[in-house]
Formats: sequence, C-alpha cells, structure tokens
Amino acid sequence: MALTDTAIRTAKPRDKLYRLADAQGLCLEVTTAGGKLWRLRYRFEGKAKMLGLGAYPAVTLAQARERRDAARKLLAQDIDPSAHKQQEKAAAAAQVLTLEVLAREWYDYNQPRWAPATASKALQYLESDIFPVIGKRPAAEVQRPELVDLVRKIERREAFNVARKVRQWLSQIFRFGLAKGVVPGNPATDLDVVAAHAPRTRHHPHVSEGELPELLEKLDAAQCDITSKIAIRLLLLTAVRPGELRLAPWDEFDLESATWTIPAARMKARRPHIVPLPRQAVVLLRTLHELTGTYPLAFPGRNDRSRPMSENTVNKALSTMGYEGRQTGHGFRHLLSTSLNTRGYNRDWIERQLAHGDQDSIRDTYNHAHYLDQRRVMMQAWADAIDALCANANVICIGRSA
Repeated sequence: MALTDTAIRTAKPRDKLYRLADAQGLCLEVTTAGGKLWRLRYRFEGKAKMLGLGAYPAVTLAQARERRDAARKLLAQDIDPSAHKQQEKAAAAAQVLTLEVLAREWYDYNQPRWAPATASKALQYLESDIFPVIGKRPAAEVQRPELVDLVRKIERREAFNVARKVRQWLSQIFRFGLAKGVVPGNPATDLDVVAAHAPRTRHHPHVSEGELPELLEKLDAAQCDITSKIAIRLLLLTAVRPGELRLAPWDEFDLESATWTIPAARMKARRPHIVPLPRQAVVLLRTLHELTGTYPLAFPGRNDRSRPMSENTVNKALSTMGYEGRQTGHGFRHLLSTSLNTRGYNRDWIERQLAHGDQDSIRDTYNHAHYLDQRRVMMQAWADAIDALCANANVICIGRSA
C-alpha cells in the first residue's frame, strides 16, 4: 500500500531501524532516534543500490515522489542516480571554490615537506601577489589571460624571481585542483613561454676581502635598525644562508659552548648543521638577546614578532648603503669561500662550514660530524682577520694547508 501523510507523521521509532514502503522503490527510513529519511531502492548494472532523497518533514511525501520519478528517468537513460548526484555536488562545489581556498589547501598539503624558508616564501607570495588579484575568483573559471596579466604586473616591477616562482606555484596549484577533480584544466601551463626576459645579473655578488672595512664602516653609520646590522655581521662571521639566520629560534644557540645547531628540517640539504661561533659572533648574539630574547625567534619581524624578519631586510639594508649589485646577504658565503680557499684551508672544512654535501654519499655521511674543531679554529681566525683589517693592521697569512 502507498504511504500516507498520516502514516508518516505517526510513525514512531523502534529498537531497530525500519522502513515503510511507498511504491516503485520509494521508502521512508525511521531511525532509532526518530529521524525519518527518504530512500530510493533500485538496481543498476545488476547491483542493489540505495539513494538518499532527503529528510521528512523538510521533504514532503509529494516531493519525495517527484525526486523518485526524476531518479527513475535517469535509470531509464542508463544513468546511475547516485553517481549523477555526486557529480552535481562536485560541480556545485567547484562553482564556489575560490582560487584562494584551493591554493591554501595546496599549501597545507605541501607545507610539511618544505623547508621553513620555502614555506614562508610561498605563503608570502600567495598573500601579496596572487590572492589580492585573483584569490576570490572561482578556481574553475580562472582563464590563462588572467594569469598572464597577473605575472606581467610582477614583471613590470622587475621582480623577475618572484614572477618565476609565481608561475611555478600557480601551475602546481591548478595541477592539485585537477587531481582533486575541482577544476577542468590547468590554465597555468607554459606561462614561461611568454615570460619577460630578465636582464642578466651577477649571481650573489660580493665585495673583495679588502673592501670589508669600508663596508662595515658604512654599516655602522647606516640608518637601519640594530638587528639588521647584527644580521649582516653574523652572515659575514658564520657564512650561513640568510634564510637559516632569519628563521633561527633562540633555542638553537648555545652561547656558553659557542655553538649553533641547526636541525635537518631547516637545512637545504636536510642534514643537521653545526655552526661554530667565533667570539665576535657570541658578543653580537648576546647583544641581540637583550633586544629580542623574550621572543622565540632571534630575528622577529618588525610588525609581527611571531613571524621572522623579512627576507628582503638584509639586502635592502645593503642596497641603501650603496651596495646594490655589489653585495648580497648570500654573497658573504662566496666571499668567505674565496678568502679561505685563498688562504689554503682544507677544502673539506670550508665545504662543511658552508653546509655543502659531498658528492660521495658514503663519504658525506662519514664526515657528517667531522671537522668541528678544525672549523672552529678556522672561523675564529677568519673573524680575527676581519678585525685586523678594520683596525688597519698588517694581516699575516693565518691559513694553513691540511
């Protein structure tokens, strides 16, 4: 017998879930909690299936029958109503899924596998260059010309490295969406074909050792905050990468033993790195601790102390000092390598100080914890040589071959 409104309304819950049949596969499912759910029982390709049609009383008996009839029309066309319903849901979700929502999901998926510096840079570019322009656009509707215009704006301000990264990450975001089935294609492919040609630049430029006294004198007189000045001096004294320095938490430093231990997760080569600290570096860090020691990060951001100092801070300070195109934060690594190799220090000591891996993986693993004592002597001699240069003293050959 067909169901009636009265029978539905008066149906009471039982100890077990039960169903009241209507006609042509439609039934009302009454749960033990008293819920009343419309179901359509049908067969597709020889398999018994069940389709949810909504809950009573939000969906009336008449509406449930209409939904049943619509589903049976699909069956007559050899279309599975359950699969069709899922496809409609996916299409509706894709219409409201904005690029920002998709990009943040992509970021959250990849962030655990990235080095902190990479994760910080990716989020910065997303929030400053991508989201303000197309973040609110439905991801499935974004077209290639929009992405070309976005990248062109970045290129016009001559931020060619940013443009390259943005092209790369846009392609990855849409590939991620394509794999999830929420975008119809990847409009960010081949954006490099129309990329502006960046002028040739000297990679990681650096001054000569003889120019250091003038650079440090200008640094002392520069109109930048003291934390930036300390950061520049520490890059010179330790040869770490700028990202390793600006993201460093205080708990990595042991000033009593004059040692800085950077965990593998923060290193480019994903291998722990021990940095011996010359006396001059320890003095700088003690001074810095008086300024930022109450924060987790040694170099917190100026506006948001929970975030690291901007990656542009060091290079901007050097640029305002007149060293644009002549010296970068990363360039101090090249300066130290050149100077110490010229002095005849053991190449393995220098490479380990720079946290470069050995091409021989077995030898690299064996040497992982080696050379700390030798590097400590070498880096102290380097720091003393800089002091001697700045004092306009006669600098003797302090290096020894090994």
